[in-house]
Amino acid sequence: MWLKSAHVSSMFCKKGADMLDQNCTNLRTISAIIMHSNESSNEVTAQPVQVEVSRREADSDEQLIELWLHGRSRHTQRAYRSDAERFLGECGKDLGQVTLSDLQRFADQLEKSELYPASRHRRLSAIKSLMAFGLRIGYLSFDVARPLKLPGIRERLSERILDEGAVQRMIAHEPHPRNRAMLLLLYAAGLRVSELCGLTWNDLEKRIDGGQISVFGKGEKTRAILLPPAVWAVIASLRDDAPNTAPVFSSRKVGHLDPSQVWRIVRRAAERAEIDKDVSCHWLRHAHASHALDRGAPISLVQATLGHASIATTGRYLHARPSDSSANYLSL
Repeated sequence: MWLKSAHVSSMFCKKGADMLDQNCTNLRTISAIIMHSNESSNEVTAQPVQVEVSRREADSDEQLIELWLHGRSRHTQRAYRSDAERFLGECGKDLGQVTLSDLQRFADQLEKSELYPASRHRRLSAIKSLMAFGLRIGYLSFDVARPLKLPGIRERLSERILDEGAVQRMIAHEPHPRNRAMLLLLYAAGLRVSELCGLTWNDLEKRIDGGQISVFGKGEKTRAILLPPAVWAVIASLRDDAPNTAPVFSSRKVGHLDPSQVWRIVRRAAERAEIDKDVSCHWLRHAHASHALDRGAPISLVQATLGHASIATTGRYLHARPSDSSANYLSL
């Protein structure tokens, strides 16, 4: 019995010694890899081991920006590219050399500028996004923009919501049938201007009661929107003998109407309606959301119609124009 225990103990000792020898061998191998021999001077110097966390996908700031912008909308690409190029131009450095102090100095310059707070916020947000993206794909060794605080933005959505009377005047005073149909659809369907311009007759479908449109919107998502009979009749009257592939709203040249043309049409309509505000196409979308909620539409239905990714976005309209207040319950 004693001999058997001694034999087992000897086996464990031998195994432990073998493991120790193997570990020493491994350590010597690692040391040999780390140590770099200078053949010209026969000096042995320790070199830092560089661990590549992720493969480097870009070789220049310009290539990084193109990768960062890929897949975004044309409008977003134009705005974000301008933000990135402006920052790099003012900083005078490559992104890999930018420090937190450079970013803070840029933020201070924006604070002193005449830009709206929302514009300042967007520019800094774009730079933070670019730096974070550069880290993720291995172009930057670390993200110096992460600690940068973004300026707060005062919510001014209520200032951009037209009342129902103003919207009705814009539509009623528009003399051109095509332009009137555009104003009506921007409001009735809550479309973004890019969604309106991208519509073809193939996207419209008649229903027993009115019709519906299929919209390819933000985030490359498609949603179907029902149109009341009165709205459908106005839109359908524009078709004549146009093929399915033809744009619903075409320019005088061949092809879809450009968003800039729609902006001009909306602004002229606002002037005719004597609205003393800088009205844009998106104001009609704001009006759709606010008026529908005011009239009791379920918030989930408004979210689906507008194509909001989060119901919190739709909920902003409830907070912008509340229907009640605790002030009404005070003795004043």
